[in-house]
Amino acid sequence: MADFLEMESRDGIRMTWNVWPSSKIESSKCVIPLAAVYSPLRTAPEMPVLPYPPLRCKSCLCILNPYSRVDYTAKIWLCPFCYQRNHFPQHYAMINESNVPAELFPQYTTIEYAISGDRASNPNPVFLFVLDTCVIEEELGYVKSALRQAITLLPENALVGLITFGTQVHVHELGFADLFKTYVFRGSKEISKEQILDQLGLTGPRPGFPKGATVGGMPGAGALNGITAGGINRFLLAASDCEYTLNSLLDELQRDQWPVGANSRAMRCTGMALSVAAGLLGACVPGTGARILALVGGPCTEGPGMIVSKDLSEPVRSHKDLDKDAAPHYHKAIKFYDSLAKQLVNQGHVLDLFACALDQVGVAEMKVAVERTGGLVVLAESFGHSVFKDSFKRIFEAGNQSLGLSFNGTFEINCSKDVKIQGIIGPCSSLEKKGPSCADIVIGQGNTTSWKMCGLDKNTSLTVFFDVAPSERSSSALQAANQQLFIQFLTHYQHSDGQMRLRVTTITRTWVEGSATTEEEFNATRWLDRCLIRVCSRFGDYRKDDVSSFSLNSSFAILPQFIFNLRRSQFVQVFNNSPDETAYFRMLLNRENVNNSVVMIQPSLISYSFNAPPEPALLDVASISADRILLLDAYFSVVVFHGMTIAQWRNMGYHNQPEHQAFAQLLQAPHDDAQAIIKERFPVPRLVVCDQHGSQARFLLAKLNPSATYNSANEAPPGGDIIFTDDVSLQVFVEHLQRLAVQS
Repeated sequence: MADFLEMESRDGIRMTWNVWPSSKIESSKCVIPLAAVYSPLRTAPEMPVLPYPPLRCKSCLCILNPYSRVDYTAKIWLCPFCYQRNHFPQHYAMINESNVPAELFPQYTTIEYAISGDRASNPNPVFLFVLDTCVIEEELGYVKSALRQAITLLPENALVGLITFGTQVHVHELGFADLFKTYVFRGSKEISKEQILDQLGLTGPRPGFPKGATVGGMPGAGALNGITAGGINRFLLAASDCEYTLNSLLDELQRDQWPVGANSRAMRCTGMALSVAAGLLGACVPGTGARILALVGGPCTEGPGMIVSKDLSEPVRSHKDLDKDAAPHYHKAIKFYDSLAKQLVNQGHVLDLFACALDQVGVAEMKVAVERTGGLVVLAESFGHSVFKDSFKRIFEAGNQSLGLSFNGTFEINCSKDVKIQGIIGPCSSLEKKGPSCADIVIGQGNTTSWKMCGLDKNTSLTVFFDVAPSERSSSALQAANQQLFIQFLTHYQHSDGQMRLRVTTITRTWVEGSATTEEEFNATRWLDRCLIRVCSRFGDYRKDDVSSFSLNSSFAILPQFIFNLRRSQFVQVFNNSPDETAYFRMLLNRENVNNSVVMIQPSLISYSFNAPPEPALLDVASISADRILLLDAYFSVVVFHGMTIAQWRNMGYHNQPEHQAFAQLLQAPHDDAQAIIKERFPVPRLVVCDQHGSQARFLLAKLNPSATYNSANEAPPGGDIIFTDDVSLQVFVEHLQRLAVQS
């Protein structure tokens, strides 16, 4: 286990199987797929950054790594992927057994190359804010305050732009501070990228600006598409140059003035605003790291991307409407955002979404554009809520709290010849680079060995699915003790400081003989049940038809309760969740690492009491006690739950009395731990402080195993609690599982 954890901390990778079946038939019997969760930019303090370009195999283009065999006398290295012999170049002439380059050190299976030269020529990050003005005055005040704070936190060399939208789209020119100038686009009419650029005056050179000028540290950027540096600087300025102009603009910014009828929604052209933003960035900074930060306060009601009409009598689509194909605007909106996603991916730009409203805003439709560009997404009730304010601030913070935002990345995978790539689930988009490593079965973004990652950070994770090639392998080779497979991950990206880097992770696993079936139809809950039954039947130890004899290998011991919680989670169950909420939860699940994903599915519960130090508690209603405080970490929310007695003592003020300092410390401990969790997480989770039998206790009760319910034989102990639900308990679930697993 220690080796397994050490490998994960070093390489940022977790695999479902650390030994691989040697044939396609045996891999199908494993039930659980061959997959790896990889965090390309996971923080690795001991990882070196090499200041020279990598050495590639002349046959398969894999990069020199610790698993390469080296002949130091002949200065030749053997590629472990294709067995090609490669000569070292002249600048490696001094290497020998005692003078080994860093990329051959055994501990450096993950290494990084700084592949750009002069740092002064590196492109600067670009942030284009797209702000919804169809909100009430109070909400507009909150969002203006958040933007002012963000401007002060931006790097001085970062380029900044501002677009506001309501009934129309307003593109603000920042390059002339003496007079505010705005370009207005009709929100109800869809126009092409060329028409947008023509109206903005970006289709050709403007008089008064030198040809081939530079902007934002990007040589020649001003000459791209015939656009001069001066043309770009009209809309995108360095933060240090436009801070006063932006603050003045925000001071004068008002709500959308278009009148709204009594039975109507505000006319909001979200899709048109994002289309204009994408067109502006595509003309000014193509191929350079840039982010569109969309702050949306309601549903799009006109123009491209519309999800509901202006008439309040028409409700926003629900899961039932989507299931019945009764959402009239859904497919058209999906098609629009799909084309927008392709445009942004081609440009190398990111769409970040901050949806803050009590109603749905269209996250379900915008999901494709956010996810394929690697954007961040935050869902909150208001721009004044701490979930939005703290999350928005985290994006621009530096130091230990930095998200490590990086830009414009590409991700490639190289494999041994008997390993095929089925695809990737996560924040990326296929570059359609087909090769011999592509599998016939496609999962997620597949049929390629290369993907675009427009935006990525130190927590971004991808789930890669593999297959075993059906090639014939000799029995002697199978039984060889050192029979290995190799996989190499290459991540080429623009670092937050503008430097271009290449991170290389090379891993090896072992082929094994022996057993470790595909599904014909799909229903999420039933599919999970069938997979779990097959896993238990395959890897359990039991006598046929004897339930009492069943036991599960320790490696699989917690899998049943994990699947039990997954079945009940918001990722599978959509009841009481809107399509926007479901899309939000699933997007975050797809991009987070294993540890965070596990917390999302099976929350952690810690108990605080006078009788013992803080300790983990069962995720069960039986853990509730009158003299306990419980801390629940459900990823999207953090709950501090006070037992009945604890709450009464607190209400009587005992914690304020000097003789009850121990009680004061007991009350404070879970709050300190909750703040530590919140500080490290993005998006910032919602903090809920509640008491037993209080209204907000539902945030805890909804996550607990209902071992004691209103109609169960088990009565709650004194000071305990019951859950009013008809759901089965974990015990009943496991009993049924054992019976089905052992049956003939």
